[in-house]
Amino acid sequence: MSKKLLPLATLCLALSACSTLPFTSGQPPSSQAVAPYRDQVELSGRLNVVYQKNDQPESATVNFTWQQTAQRIDVTLFSPVGSTLAMIAVTPQEAVLTQSGKPPRSAPDVDTLSARLLGWSLPVSGLRDWLQGHALGEDGKRFVASPQNDHVTTRDGWRLRYVSWQDGAPGAQPQPRRIDAERTASAQADAVSLRIVLDPVSSTAAP
Repeated sequence: MSKKLLPLATLCLALSACSTLPFTSGQPPSSQAVAPYRDQVELSGRLNVVYQKNDQPESATVNFTWQQTAQRIDVTLFSPVGSTLAMIAVTPQEAVLTQSGKPPRSAPDVDTLSARLLGWSLPVSGLRDWLQGHALGEDGKRFVASPQNDHVTTRDGWRLRYVSWQDGAPGAQPQPRRIDAERTASAQADAVSLRIVLDPVSSTAAP
């Protein structure tokens, strides 16, 4: 990103985050770390992305559902009015992205596939951990989030910050509510900023 575009991108990001993903200042439910990682989980929420297109900052806001098992991830992206924008299915063998009215497209790397077809990279492989408060740090060690340990830089260059937490019962382990993720431009990837707000976890979530 050129120096001339930095102020515009910063303003765009600030306005998008404030207008579409209201900050939730929920108090940390406890001082303990998040629950142990689960292979099977169902989540939903909203995502705001700021990215570069033709050397200009662009932004988009989508709702999403996330269904995960040990061997598969299914992500559905919806417009703010509820229409389906894309469906992504990820297995150990391949990633398949389907958009309305278009044939499915597949690739081994879901991040590259989403960047090519959506215009911005959705880091599905990272989100598998991040949405539960886990990550692989740049030092190669496992990161486990808590209200007192709420930020990390991942091994693949994403800077994560757990901004707020779900309201939970007294003494319950905290669960992420809002997650900010940012990656600067490099020779391998464009700059992308994500703001994720998760819906309250319901009884449908897998134990």
